[in-house]
Amino acid sequence: MQTFATQYSAAFAGEIRVPMSTLEPMPMSARKVIARRAALELKRNAIVNLGIGMPEGVADVVAEEKVFDLLTLTAEPGVIGGIPASGLNFGAAVNTQSVIDQPSQFDFYDGGGLDVAILGLAQADAEGNLNVSKFGSRLAGAGGFINISQSARAVVFVGTFTTGDLQVSVTRGKVRIDSEGTSFKFIRAVEHRTFSGARALAQGQRVLYVTERCVFRLAESGCLELIEIAPGVDLQRQILAAMDFVPEISPDLRLMDAALFDEAPMNLRERMLELPLAERVAFDTASNVLFVDFEGHVVADSSDIDAIEAEVARRVGPIGRRVDVVVNYDHFSIRPELVDRYTAMVDRLTERYYGRVTRYGTSGFLKARLEHEV
Repeated sequence: MQTFATQYSAAFAGEIRVPMSTLEPMPMSARKVIARRAALELKRNAIVNLGIGMPEGVADVVAEEKVFDLLTLTAEPGVIGGIPASGLNFGAAVNTQSVIDQPSQFDFYDGGGLDVAILGLAQADAEGNLNVSKFGSRLAGAGGFINISQSARAVVFVGTFTTGDLQVSVTRGKVRIDSEGTSFKFIRAVEHRTFSGARALAQGQRVLYVTERCVFRLAESGCLELIEIAPGVDLQRQILAAMDFVPEISPDLRLMDAALFDEAPMNLRERMLELPLAERVAFDTASNVLFVDFEGHVVADSSDIDAIEAEVARRVGPIGRRVDVVVNYDHFSIRPELVDRYTAMVDRLTERYYGRVTRYGTSGFLKARLEHEV
């Protein structure tokens, strides 16, 4: 057996590639809502770990939204890139960039290689601590949970709000609790601490707790703070009454994104690539280099070209000397009829301000940018 469920898969072995179009989207459910909300925490070029169980759904969302090329998904057994498998196939993946041994994977995790870890949520308490390892007399064990959760820059815990016979449906853009779970997950104090909220705060980690009906964050006060609620959910009856403690409630408490509950894709690719023009242009004084990050940028009309020229002129015009330029054109697109006008704009900037111009893809751009910021 290659996995607990599969005798042999040439795709898992890396012998063949699987067209992303052949992967079926996850049906609408509480699981999909949770996976989608967790996926909103993914940023382009991020390196992500997905845990076993509920976090596996994030891989399905990444495939459906066609953003797998914008980030790198990993799983603790050693797969890097591609789409990690789920269920009894957990630990395998299709279309991987690499498969390494597990100790080397954990060297990478322990060394701070993870931008985001998406892990399961079994029990959480008022101080943001988590338990996934011991329940009464049953010792599940921590596995790699502690290494992963304490070393990632951000952690997103995902799971249903309650457990035990919970029945949830998602209809007409709203969450309906058809049958409440018999056991609370948000309790006053976890019986076994697998993740420490206090340690996370000390390290400056961003920590979210995502469920089908609401989202909490670990606040600076050291308490859980309710920041989002699903449409159709009653705050008092279906959240506060189903917890063993009263969380802080954000003064900016808002509804969860409506796209999470829609059958259609939520345009995650556009969200990940969206970046204001002012944040795409940066000048490093020490190296005299202007960095222009056009990854995913779309030039749709002439006003976009004018805006680029104005922003560059604003940044380098007052300097009074020529600057070297590093431009990232990965996933950049422009309407064909605008190419000549765009080229003329670049020629004007080159004549006025530019010295040497270097164009990179994503990884090369980031490497050059970081080298100048160290």
